[in-house]
Amino acid sequence: MLFTRLSGASRQTAPWLPSQCAVCHAWPAERICTDCAARFAAPVHRCAGCAQRVPEPLARCGTCLRHPLALDTCVAAVDYAYPWDGLLTQFKFHADPGAARSLAALMRRAAEHGGVLGPDTVLVPLPLARGRLRQRGYNQALLLARALRHGGPVQPHWLVRLRETPAQSALPRAERLRNLHGAFSVPTAAQAALTQQRLLLVDDVMTTGATLHAAATALRAAGARHVDALVLARTP
Repeated sequence: MLFTRLSGASRQTAPWLPSQCAVCHAWPAERICTDCAARFAAPVHRCAGCAQRVPEPLARCGTCLRHPLALDTCVAAVDYAYPWDGLLTQFKFHADPGAARSLAALMRRAAEHGGVLGPDTVLVPLPLARGRLRQRGYNQALLLARALRHGGPVQPHWLVRLRETPAQSALPRAERLRNLHGAFSVPTAAQAALTQQRLLLVDDVMTTGATLHAAATALRAAGARHVDALVLARTP
């Protein structure tokens, strides 16, 4: 037990130290070793509007053609399935912020392939409601955004969550969109700075896209000229 606690502390304070791969348990290795990243995070063809898997050569799925999200492009690194679902649960709910660096590496590769992480891109992590932030102690989207950019332009205060929304995991897309209408806002102090900017929303998991749609709608209303989204995992 003591070794586990010390290992967790070491990963947070010195992420360059070798550790055991969280997937195959190889030692020593990164938190996600090269072999596991190649095996479980291989690029797949996805809808440019919602990052759902689609057969080639389709660019967008039928849902996005009929009801597009308020995003220019949406990119996902992996599916929300083994082994990433378990690692994300550990990252979000079991105080494992040190995993952000390795998970962000998967996102960076997908972002470069999808063309959504340019030199002029400003990263905007999805904010948590205050109650959830107090409970968890950190915003996982902010940790991923900072690990993605390595000290570049990350703006966690350009978007605020106005209210807590009920758990939506079992709700259909239309009901999620209704629940999230008006859930996000851009502070007045940030509006001048983000006008005509190219923004990249960053989040950990995307299910229907309702949260990203609501966030992008608020950013566009405040003057953003281009809004993409990058998520670690997309639910199938």
